[in-house]
Amino acid sequence: MAASHLVSQAFLPLRNRHVSISSRSRTVLPIKIRATLASEPATVTASKHCFSKKEDGYLYCEGVRVEDAMQGAERTPFYLYSKDQITRNYEAYRAALEGLKSIVGYAIKANNNYKVLEHLQSLGSGAVLVSGNELRLAVRARFDPTRCIFNGNGKVLEDLVLAAQYGTFVNIDSEFDLENIVMAARIAGKQVKVLLRINPDVDPQVHPYVATGTKTSKFGIRNEKLQWFLDAIKTYPNDIKLVGAHCHLGSTITKVDIFRDAAVLMVKYIDEIRAQGFGVEYLNIGGGLGIDYHHAGAILPTPMDLINTVRELVQSRDLTLIIEPGRSLIANTCCLVNKVTGVKTNGTKNFIVVDGSMAELIRPSLYDAYQHIELVSPPPSDAGVVTYDVVGPVCESADFLGKDRDLPTPTKGSGLVVHDAGAYCMSMASTYNLKMRPPEYWVDNGSVVKIRHGETFEDFMKFFEGL
Repeated sequence: MAASHLVSQAFLPLRNRHVSISSRSRTVLPIKIRATLASEPATVTASKHCFSKKEDGYLYCEGVRVEDAMQGAERTPFYLYSKDQITRNYEAYRAALEGLKSIVGYAIKANNNYKVLEHLQSLGSGAVLVSGNELRLAVRARFDPTRCIFNGNGKVLEDLVLAAQYGTFVNIDSEFDLENIVMAARIAGKQVKVLLRINPDVDPQVHPYVATGTKTSKFGIRNEKLQWFLDAIKTYPNDIKLVGAHCHLGSTITKVDIFRDAAVLMVKYIDEIRAQGFGVEYLNIGGGLGIDYHHAGAILPTPMDLINTVRELVQSRDLTLIIEPGRSLIANTCCLVNKVTGVKTNGTKNFIVVDGSMAELIRPSLYDAYQHIELVSPPPSDAGVVTYDVVGPVCESADFLGKDRDLPTPTKGSGLVVHDAGAYCMSMASTYNLKMRPPEYWVDNGSVVKIRHGETFEDFMKFFEGL
């Protein structure tokens, strides 16, 4: 049987199969792909990464050629994940937390793919939520709601009632937030376990759009009002129970000493809170550990480095540590796979135009973020390396995936990937220019398996049926 036919069978839409995704039989791999997998070491190490260029010049994901995945995909662009890399990333946190009472709270806002959530839940993860729908999704994916944390500076009453009903931890973020939580507790008829989100005013030295722990942030209570909140909480003993303190510094943090600086401040607040009779059990240190977006060989802190900076502080107060990784759990597990539409120049700038865009991946346009870009197959032998902007078809000058990238000139129809696209990419995708959100796949035990259908024009029109 032809290899292309075998690969395409792994991509059959689930609605055309007669088995569920959880019970389907494994697809037989082409001989050449199975041989590649057989050469991989039997033991997966922490240093292993899912995407790599082999000696043949092709990009692989866990031994599967990305070009082969393109041939079988429903359409491009699409997101391609490694299920094993998600597991490795989670296990790094689990190993780092050994010996501590802890909750790993995966931040669903980073990536809300249902199959990804099911997998993380099966590994033992809790969840961090910022909306009622994220709580509903977490429950649907079988997360224990009593090991979930509801964050946010503008939580609405309806969502808070849902959190109260499920027994989810809720962070108090403001005076009006406290009022709404108390009201939700009374409507639900349940006492709500709450944490105070304290703004430690620690500069995480990141892009200001993703800094959440400085004094100018919209998140958290003012430090000087801590006593006011403690006095207010005492007046609602039947409605709320203060069980912890929470902070969140920001995202893409690459210096773990910043976490220790925050933890030192937070345990002082916890000492002060406990001195007033509150049985505080939890320290939520937030998340935000960065990754190597530039693929330049940077030595970045690991989950072990992060946890070791706060381990003694947590143990000294007999606290349960809550950590909220999103990006560092999921970002490097995925690429956005695009097809080259063509190459052009305006005389001063050179452009590679692809079918992916800011509609599918907005981080470069929104944050001026850098994500590594490369071709999935060897370029023609005579292809010169040129400095290109990689852009999409959306009618905006801000529609770019990367600027000033030195790349071999690709051929029309060839593949190009944007790396580290697992976090804050698909979860922020839109239908701007009526570009429908793309399908998603992962490599699971050597097979490429669809984990989300691509949206269609017919899906869009359903919103207007009967109107």
